[in-house]
Amino acid sequence: MSHDQNFKNLILDYPRAALEFFAREEAAVIPPTARITPVRQEQLKKRLGDRFRELDTPLLVEFSREKKQAVLFILEEETDTRYFSIHRLIHYCVDVADLLGINRVVPVVVFLRPGRHPLSIELGTEHNTYLSFRFIACDLGEIPAVEHLVSRNIVARINLPNMRHEPDQRVEIYLRAQEGLAELEPDPNKRIKYIDFIAQYANLNESEQARYEEHLQQSSYREAIMGPVQRAIEKSIQQGIEQGIEQGRKEGEDKGRKEIIRALLNEGVSIDIIVKSSGLSEEEIQKLSIH
Repeated sequence: MSHDQNFKNLILDYPRAALEFFAREEAAVIPPTARITPVRQEQLKKRLGDRFRELDTPLLVEFSREKKQAVLFILEEETDTRYFSIHRLIHYCVDVADLLGINRVVPVVVFLRPGRHPLSIELGTEHNTYLSFRFIACDLGEIPAVEHLVSRNIVARINLPNMRHEPDQRVEIYLRAQEGLAELEPDPNKRIKYIDFIAQYANLNESEQARYEEHLQQSSYREAIMGPVQRAIEKSIQQGIEQGIEQGRKEGEDKGRKEIIRALLNEGVSIDIIVKSSGLSEEEIQKLSIH
């Protein structure tokens, strides 16, 4: 699992919600009219042989034209605190500030797993401090999940399984995350995308999955949660059927088409789906299931 890619997608799909959740103290002053855009991640090299630094997700927040102000939020996901380097983060911030010609920079680090890490650093001597640096740390594993069960922030709801909760709350946390996604995201394609995100981090065992499915039957969001997934599965099956049948036609083998349909029946694919894709009648398909 690529945690970096997961969080990059989440932040780029929901930039405002991500800033409001991961960097609440700074995001509170962002007006609704502000423009939020991602910045290129790979920093240009001064010389071709130089190393380049790649940022996780830099977001440029531009305020109204009258103020002509902008703030750069540098968001970095760190799975294991042991590998976090505050020195590397300083380099990131300085490089991108230099590239964009901007001094208003907010470094934000999202820690997926709890651990010890420095929050600031000062460079200097006993006489003077010449560099002072600190960043906003969002420790997901330290945030109580119960405080966000009904949050209207979609990034918070999607991340419920990553927050602190008791083992016996895992099923409820998973359901609340899925319900939040269904309630707050109208796009069925994005629902499918983040249903998988939630499932990856919830990582329910077989017993918990069975309990979740029981609770899901009682949820008012059942269709909103499962509908897009079921339709995607059916679409994938139908495309496979069409491709298989077309291949059989090209080869001029009616026998091959029948074998494909018989195999689909054995896998439990709905007759209605096969009828739509194969051009055969329901009676012909039923005969194939007998012979």
